[in-house]
Amino acid sequence: MGEIPERTRLLRNLKDAGCDEAMIQKYLRLQEEGKRQEQFRLLSLHRASLLEQVHASQNMIDCLDYLIYTMKCER
Repeated sequence: MGEIPERTRLLRNLKDAGCDEAMIQKYLRLQEEGKRQEQFRLLSLHRASLLEQVHASQNMIDCLDYLIYTMKCER
């Protein structure tokens, strides 16, 4: 059984990280151009966006937890 090629692993990782096709193409173009710092910047921006989504979801969960708590206390 052969090992998965580096490019295939990279593409899978980018997709698994939630990168859309446009972002993947931009990342690959930057890679071909040797613009490593811009690749870091692109990934960092995506990471920040994902983290913002996590925080927003956490706030919604906190609101639900509060509602559930108040309902239980009313019994």
